[in-house]
Amino acid sequence: MLKKSTHYFFKLSALSKQLQEWLENNQGLQADVKNYVLNWIKDGLQDWDITRDISWGVPIPLKEAHGKVLYGWFDNHLCYISTALKALGKTGEEGREAWNKSKIYHFIGKDIVYHHYLFLPSMRIGEGEYKLPDYIPTRGHLLLLGKKVSRSKHWMITIREFLDHFPPDYLRFYLTRIVPQSQSDANFDLKEFEEKINNELVANVGNFVYRALSFTQSKHGGAVPQPGKAGKAEEDVLRELESTVRETGELIEQGHYDKALRRVLDFSAKCNQYFQHRAPWENGADEPTTVYYACNLVAGLATLLSPFLPFTSKEIWEQLGFEAPIAKYGWDSASKLRVEAGRKLLEPRPLFKKIEDADLSSVGVLLG
Repeated sequence: MLKKSTHYFFKLSALSKQLQEWLENNQGLQADVKNYVLNWIKDGLQDWDITRDISWGVPIPLKEAHGKVLYGWFDNHLCYISTALKALGKTGEEGREAWNKSKIYHFIGKDIVYHHYLFLPSMRIGEGEYKLPDYIPTRGHLLLLGKKVSRSKHWMITIREFLDHFPPDYLRFYLTRIVPQSQSDANFDLKEFEEKINNELVANVGNFVYRALSFTQSKHGGAVPQPGKAGKAEEDVLRELESTVRETGELIEQGHYDKALRRVLDFSAKCNQYFQHRAPWENGADEPTTVYYACNLVAGLATLLSPFLPFTSKEIWEQLGFEAPIAKYGWDSASKLRVEAGRKLLEPRPLFKKIEDADLSSVGVLLG
């Protein structure tokens, strides 16, 4: 049944030019989404209805608007700012300054693009005191074995159920690997999950860390040896560490989390190559040097992994004998030699357990 009602509108059409300029000049926005929204603007924007005739919500503070509330997505613009400043303990001018000096990220799904690329930026342009988002990482939907997740059709696995079978870092790792910076949907495939965990985490990252630390334990009683002079191999791998720290940081800042993680995995593979090529088990004169640098590469890898695998990086850090949290040392310190000669390591433990087909079967039955 239709009924007449009076509503309040936000004059979105009046801000088309400013909005277009912001989109075209902001290099931090995803190109695919930006171009999509720019086409909307070129077709002409309509004013936006920002009130609702419902019993709940924030009332319009006008006598003549009795019974009307603000549309929830209109509220969000204010809530994002007020919630962030409350967490920072900032108010008034101090809060405005803190917001405007920060890098602002809005993490969204592709189904709310028009809220975050049209409505919210336009509101901030019109208000004029708080900066607009620098980055709006936008992702597609997550499919499960090629199909839409559905509770009613029993085609879903809850996070709680999944974590009953696998460590949380396995889930974080796989989702980061398969979700690109685009509106394309990602597909959670159990067999691919098994392959990436076994081939990339277990055989690559876990292999290098355990080999380096267990060798230190068995040959040096768990104490990092005094190195000799660094050779070309050490200089090369340290340069690789420095470039990995720089490039990974840039990719994370830009929202390319899948590419950032792949960069870390490439570095881990080079660490394996370094250790294998130097072959300290052959007891050459440079064996202490190899072990010393391998332990420092492990430390660098711990920091590089921390945004993606927090539990794993914490475990590596503790095995290296550090008590202070890894975050205390800062991202840029990852390329420094932080593991000094004489440091006593804890007993090395494997970081990951290989996934077997039986493990997948136990998860698959949940889809019954």
